[in-house]
Amino acid sequence: MLFLMTVYGTINEEQTIRIEDLIGKIGLGNKEAFREFYEQTKADIYSFALSFLKNKFDAEDVMQSVYIKVYSSASGYKANGKPMAWVLTITKNLCHDKLRSIAKQGEFTEIEENDASISNNMKADDKLLLEYCLSSLNEDERNIVVLHAVSGLRHREIAELLKIPEGTVTSKYNRSLQKIKKFLKAGEYND
Repeated sequence: MLFLMTVYGTINEEQTIRIEDLIGKIGLGNKEAFREFYEQTKADIYSFALSFLKNKFDAEDVMQSVYIKVYSSASGYKANGKPMAWVLTITKNLCHDKLRSIAKQGEFTEIEENDASISNNMKADDKLLLEYCLSSLNEDERNIVVLHAVSGLRHREIAELLKIPEGTVTSKYNRSLQKIKKFLKAGEYND
């Protein structure tokens, strides 16, 4: 799992403070703050949406909706030191809305492996390795790994976001790491 941490920089305390500050400025209509917020959060939001939707086009649609929602709701955001938990809760809710909409339309399609690209900022080899590893996990496991390793959320925050017990998050995360290690070993991946 170390490769995930090196491919992505998790959000640290300084970035958290900056993102919270940007949301406050967005609430006041600052467009430059919105641009910076987008640049700092786009990979996390896209990755999280993709982990739910399994389709890059739907993930991109939801991502756009997230930014519209953040822009329109930022003035009501209450600073609590967890801006990404707020943003990812919006993302999760919009993903659920999208899935309901797809189910109503009867357009749910099979997952294509090529739709699982995570970020345009990653090298092709890193994308392939990440996709390969995440393919060994179920949806809950993928969400937990992405939220912890990519977005830098703590297990407690993930539990709140996904509305599951913290112990469940911890055990699923640890099992996921073991699964990935076995998956890599079976595939004879050597770094």
